[in-house]
Amino acid sequence: MAIDDKDTAGLKALLASVGRRDALAFRELYDATSAKLFGFALRILVKRELAEEVLQESFVNIWNNASSYQAGLAAPMTWMTTIVRNKAFDMLRRLDNTVEIDADTFDKEVMEALESTNPTPIEALQMSGDAKALAKCFSRLEGLHRQAIALAFYHDLSHSEVAEQMKLPIGTVKTWIRRGLERLRLCLSKLEGV
Repeated sequence: MAIDDKDTAGLKALLASVGRRDALAFRELYDATSAKLFGFALRILVKRELAEEVLQESFVNIWNNASSYQAGLAAPMTWMTTIVRNKAFDMLRRLDNTVEIDADTFDKEVMEALESTNPTPIEALQMSGDAKALAKCFSRLEGLHRQAIALAFYHDLSHSEVAEQMKLPIGTVKTWIRRGLERLRLCLSKLEGV
């Protein structure tokens, strides 16, 4: 779901209230943003329990620093996502993880996706040559594999939620998503070679 101007204004108001130690506003801010921020942390850390820990640390940080948030410097989701990203990278360093991430490229793409006002994933895909290549490869997948991946990545559903939506066993959904992603990777590497 894209964050539109109305949502952004609402988040700014909530952050201002949180800065004044309004616990109800904090709960509302958490309810409005935690799913998206958790998904972001999970993409970096992969492990659910690590992402949950980072999300908790991030919201403690948001509570403690909301009064210093400056709307003129960053949108609310940008500010909160930066906190989550920093906490996630701190976690990776603490774990002495050897995962290499191109932080500049990664941050830019993630921030663009989080702040995007494009109403549909298809419109977002039309932004670059890479996205067009991805759309081309995505269209070559079998319909049900495409649907499973779209539910998981575009709608940010867990594998169990995808299985429930599609009325399929979770093992089948996991297999379809894994195979679909592998086919996308192979297709994209072939297109790069052309």
